[in-house]
Amino acid sequence: MHEGGEPVVVPSHWTYTLRRSEGEKLAMTFAHRIQRRRFELKYIVDERSARAIRDFACAYLTPDKHGKRSQNYAYPICSLYLDSPQLTLYRATVDGHRNRFKLRIRFYDDSPQAPAYFEIKRRVDAVILKERAAVRRTSLLRLLDGHWPKRSDLTDYDADSHDALQRFCDLRHSVRAEGQVFVSYTREAYVPPNDNSVRLNFDRELSVSNYQRAMAPTNSRRGFHPRLGGLVLELKFTDRFPTWMRDMVRIFNLERRRVPKYVTCVRSLRERQFPSQPVKQAVEI
Repeated sequence: MHEGGEPVVVPSHWTYTLRRSEGEKLAMTFAHRIQRRRFELKYIVDERSARAIRDFACAYLTPDKHGKRSQNYAYPICSLYLDSPQLTLYRATVDGHRNRFKLRIRFYDDSPQAPAYFEIKRRVDAVILKERAAVRRTSLLRLLDGHWPKRSDLTDYDADSHDALQRFCDLRHSVRAEGQVFVSYTREAYVPPNDNSVRLNFDRELSVSNYQRAMAPTNSRRGFHPRLGGLVLELKFTDRFPTWMRDMVRIFNLERRRVPKYVTCVRSLRERQFPSQPVKQAVEI
């Protein structure tokens, strides 16, 4: 991982699932977004360590505004991951492609008035890029069925959101992606008081369910729980690894782990459904 201020070069093959001309066009579109680089580090910790890490981090961070004090500042997250019938995007992670993307639709509750967030999460070498668009629930199934977006699909129209939704649908079409699994968990999050340059998350109660068209997102939390050996600690930061985070990793002897939630959940479901068939582990990169 690069921690200095040198520019990142976008590889011409980063959209490996697309035709070359499409990949070059999309890479040019996103090049300006890589000037401020976002990184993610993940660890598995137990609850005792989590409490000590929280106490340390709270000297620098405050609870995320979406967390409820009555629920220990946690809130539920449910994501519907899209992939091709051949699991092209899953295999890109398992095979260790350094330049790849995921398509997901994120929910925070089951209210018909609440938006569904269509998200593209890209990895370009070590850099994480995310885009999202808030979409009306009434448009959800039509877009999942492969139709192209309309301006009226957005809860509040703006050019960036419209472009993000259009790119989501372009990528969906390029790999013939469809709903595969619901991935759910609770998140306890902490951020700086005045910006989002740093983020610390504790993700608990990871569960997975096969996608069913009529299933409400909250019902998916009753699914299968993969065994992780603890909860997931995520450290997210822009451009440079903060000194206090580096000190925290050293003080608590944290060992970086590879914990892609979508891959972990799909692999766990396959192992459960086909216990006699070996499932390839994700490559460490």
